[in-house]
Amino acid sequence: MNTPLHREPPKAPPVTPEKKHRLLMLSLPAIVAVLLLLVPTPAGLEPYAWHFFAIFVGVIVGLIFEPLPGAVIGLTGVVVIALFSPWLLFSPAELADPAFKTAAQSFKWAVSGFGNSTVWLIFGAFMFAAGYDKTQFGRRLALILVKYLGRRSLTLGYAITFADLLLAPFTPSNTARSGGTIYPIIANLPPLYGSKPNDPSARKIGSYLMWVAITAACITSSMFLSALAPNLLALALVKSVVGFDISWGMWFLAFLPLGLLLILTMPLLAYWLYPPEVKINDEVPRWASAELAKLGRLSRNEILLLVFVVAALMMWIFATAWIEPAMAALLVIVLMLWTGVLNWSDITSNKAAWNTFAWFATLVALADGLARVGFIAWLGKEGATLLHGYDPQISAVVLLVAFYLLHYLFASTTAHTTALLPAMLTIAASIPGINMPVFCLMMCTSLGVMGIITPYGTGPSPIYYGSGYLPTKDYWRLGTIFGALFLVALMAIAYPWMVMMF
Repeated sequence: MNTPLHREPPKAPPVTPEKKHRLLMLSLPAIVAVLLLLVPTPAGLEPYAWHFFAIFVGVIVGLIFEPLPGAVIGLTGVVVIALFSPWLLFSPAELADPAFKTAAQSFKWAVSGFGNSTVWLIFGAFMFAAGYDKTQFGRRLALILVKYLGRRSLTLGYAITFADLLLAPFTPSNTARSGGTIYPIIANLPPLYGSKPNDPSARKIGSYLMWVAITAACITSSMFLSALAPNLLALALVKSVVGFDISWGMWFLAFLPLGLLLILTMPLLAYWLYPPEVKINDEVPRWASAELAKLGRLSRNEILLLVFVVAALMMWIFATAWIEPAMAALLVIVLMLWTGVLNWSDITSNKAAWNTFAWFATLVALADGLARVGFIAWLGKEGATLLHGYDPQISAVVLLVAFYLLHYLFASTTAHTTALLPAMLTIAASIPGINMPVFCLMMCTSLGVMGIITPYGTGPSPIYYGSGYLPTKDYWRLGTIFGALFLVALMAIAYPWMVMMF
C-alpha cells in the first residue's frame, strides 16, 4: 500500500463576518470592564467600589448587546465579583476583621437575589401567563372584543387596546401578553382586508393595527405594577435605594388619570396620524365569531383560572398586610397545580419563567451591590453637587427627562432600569426639596411608555417591527411623536395628580 509522503494540513474554516461580529460582541463586555478597571479611581470613592462598578458596567454592556442570554450575562457578573470579592465587594475594614468569613459572605451575596420576594413574584406571574396560554382564556378575551368591536377599523383599534388592558394586570411580560397573545390574533386580521406585509397594501389596515397594538402594550405596561417585569425590579430598587414602598394600588392610582386618557385617545390619535385606508369591513366580526365557536363554552380550567387570578389580584391590592404578594402568587400556583389548570411539567418546561427568574435574581444582587460598596452614595453626592443651586422641581424634571431619553441607548427596559434607576434615585434623594414619593412614582411609571420610542425599546417592539406592516421610517417617526406626547403628558398630567395625591 502506498502512503503519501506529504499531506497538506487541513485548512481551517474561514472566519466569516458573522463570526467576527459575534466574537466582538462576546469580548465587548470584558473590554469595557477592563478599560474601566484601568481608569484611576475617582476622588472620594474607594478603589473596591470603582472595581465593582467596572464589572457592573461590563454586565450592562452585555445586557444591551446580548452576545449571550441575559441570564448568562448576569450570572457571569455575579460569579466574577464573588470570586474576586476581596478586590470588588468588601471594604478593607471588613477584610481585616478576623471573624469575617470572606468566602461564605461572597456566596451569600451572590445568591441573595434568589431570595428576593420581587423575583418570586415575577416568577409567579409568569405561571399565570402560562395558565392563560394553556387554557386559551387570553385568546378568548381578545376574540370577544374583536367580535363586538371589529366592524370598523377605529373600533377594532379599541378592541385591541382593551384586550391588552384586560390581560395586563395578570401578565408581567408585555412580550408574552402582546407578542404572544395579541399579535398572533391580529396577524390574522389584515389579510381579511387585502392588507399584506411588506407591500403597499400594508397601509390598508395592517399598519394601523400593528401600531395601535405596540402602543397599547407600552401604555398598559405603565398602568399596572404587574404588567411589566422591570416594573417589579424597579419596585425592589426603590425600596433598596430610597426605602420607599410602592404598593400595587398606589402605582395604579398614581398613573390612573393619564392611563385612562391615553387608553381612550390613543387609537383615535393613531387613526388621525397613521390612518388606515379601509374604514369599515364586515368580515372581521364573522371571523372572530367562527374562532369563538371553535373554542366552545368556557372550560372548567378557564373558570378556575379566572377565579384564581381575580383572587390573586384582590390579595395584591387589599391583603398585603396579611400575606406577602409573592406568597399570594405561590399560593395560586399551588392551587392551579392541585386543580389541574397547570401540571408540574408546565412549570419545569417554562423556559421564559426560569430564564427571567435567574436574570432578575442576578440583577437585583448586582444593583444591591452598587449600594453596598458605596458607589450609589458617591454618585448621588456628585450629582447633587452638579445640580446644586437649581430649583428642586427643575432638577427633578431634568433627571426624569434624562432618564426617559437615555432609553434610546437600551434594547432592554430591564438593563435601563438596572443601570440608571438607582443612580437617578440617589441623586434626587440628595437634593433638598424634591418630593421623593412623587419622583419615585414618576420614574417607575415612565418605564412602560418610554418603550415606544424605538423599534427595540421594549420586548414586543421587534415583533411588530418585524411584522412587515411598519416600515423603518414610519416606526421611528411615530415613535418620536408618541414618545414626545407621552413624556409631555407625564409632566403635564401625571405629575400634578401625583403631587396632589401623595
